[in-house]
Amino acid sequence: MSTEENPQLKKGVAGWFLLATLGVSYVISGSFAGWNYGFAVSSWFGMMIAVGLMGIMYFGLVLCLAEMSAALPSAAGGYRISRKVMGDTGGFATALAVLLEYSIAPAAIVIFIGQYLNALWGIDGPLVYAAFYLFFIGIHLIGVGEALRFMLVVTVLAVLAIVVTLVALVPSFSIANLAISSQSPADQQTLFAFDSFSIWAALPFAMWLFLAVEGVPLAAEEAKNPATDLPRGIIAAMVFLLVNGFLIAVIIPGAVTSGEVGGYDAPLVDALHHAFGGRSALAAFVNVVGLAGLIASFFSIIFGYSRLVFAMSREGYLPRFMSAVSSRKVPHWALIIPGVIGFICSLTGEGQLMINIAVIGATLSYALQSMSYILLKRNYADLHRPYNAPGGQKTAYVTLTLSVIALTSCFAYDLVAAIIASSLLGVGVIYYVLMGKQAQ
Repeated sequence: MSTEENPQLKKGVAGWFLLATLGVSYVISGSFAGWNYGFAVSSWFGMMIAVGLMGIMYFGLVLCLAEMSAALPSAAGGYRISRKVMGDTGGFATALAVLLEYSIAPAAIVIFIGQYLNALWGIDGPLVYAAFYLFFIGIHLIGVGEALRFMLVVTVLAVLAIVVTLVALVPSFSIANLAISSQSPADQQTLFAFDSFSIWAALPFAMWLFLAVEGVPLAAEEAKNPATDLPRGIIAAMVFLLVNGFLIAVIIPGAVTSGEVGGYDAPLVDALHHAFGGRSALAAFVNVVGLAGLIASFFSIIFGYSRLVFAMSREGYLPRFMSAVSSRKVPHWALIIPGVIGFICSLTGEGQLMINIAVIGATLSYALQSMSYILLKRNYADLHRPYNAPGGQKTAYVTLTLSVIALTSCFAYDLVAAIIASSLLGVGVIYYVLMGKQAQ
């Protein structure tokens, strides 16, 4: 265990391509489940508008984070800038929102992993959750270089499953299928039908195609050249996710109808079953390889929360021992403690509830980080910026507006998740008020 006053992570292990892969890995599980529920509350065109709006929000956020993380690289990610421009309280609020997202999301994903394993081999439950937490935290404890290389392999497998699915479904694609929605009577099906409320209701599901890509800057201290690698990595990841999200939201409902895909639990596999007349070898292959998508996000988000907790502890927002690093420069307590908390949350078995709680934390953090960017541009104009986001403050204002709209839709869709998320955030605020920021 390191006894340094200012513990440091291992430097120079991640170039821009590995950072881009990390960004895709954070998100890729959302391609395998979750996004399709948007078609249960909206028409195809309404869902495409929702995907477009959330794509704009995330792309704007990514551009702002690219500029901020290149100028002030830190394992703290975007919240370091929030602290700089909004003080300790603003920094803690941003970090707390991100922590809610990153600590709860793995619990949701491991529940979905259990569901996949149950469908394949009939195994599920707490022992499965515990095994995955123990195994993948163990890989992280070996070292960051080894962890990121493992993440690269499982991400490639996940992308392969998506490509195979989309190519196989192209022959079944029909524009007429896109118009067949559960939201309209059979005699009133039109391709461009939508209403504003259904778009608003679909926003949380559209987010699943991009959720957590903002975690790339959490690897800032381990990047080879943060000033160039961070912008290139996070923007490359976002471009890939935009293309991936568009193709998924067009080809899969176009092969099976928009109304039907909204009721699937595993949309890629179920769409293949539909297209090939029952269970097929191809669907079984995608089902098995699709586990890689869930594992990739589970694995990479564990990486993200550990770096966030490490930074919060090092800067005095959490107990000091949580920033201790091992001889391999790995923040072991920052990996283990949130893992224990996540495992306890997974015992509920409520995967969708967990992910909805995480989404609320995410949208709140986007609003705070967008505001941080605006204040940084306004109050620190002389700060050296290796990269400048196109549009500057206008890009941030668009991101801020869309993130607030998305946050309201989360509260409207799942009130239970909203109450739980608010309660957890309230506990964090009470901790901060009672304990204060620990002395550096």
